[in-house]
Amino acid sequence: MKVHVDQEKCQGHSRCYILAPELFDVDDLGNGFERGDGTVPEGLEDKAQLAVDNCPEFAITITTD
Repeated sequence: MKVHVDQEKCQGHSRCYILAPELFDVDDLGNGFERGDGTVPEGLEDKAQLAVDNCPEFAITITTD
């Protein structure tokens, strides 16, 4: 499972980072981006889904390998 933040949609609310700092980081403007290559470590799948569900711009997607 991987997460991805669409930079065109992100408006810098930083909810992903607040909810799942293990998976996301933010830049100086608050725009979120996935840590590393976006791979979700085992046990953090629920946090990844929580970030997706709470993004007001629907900028986060989850893909499975």
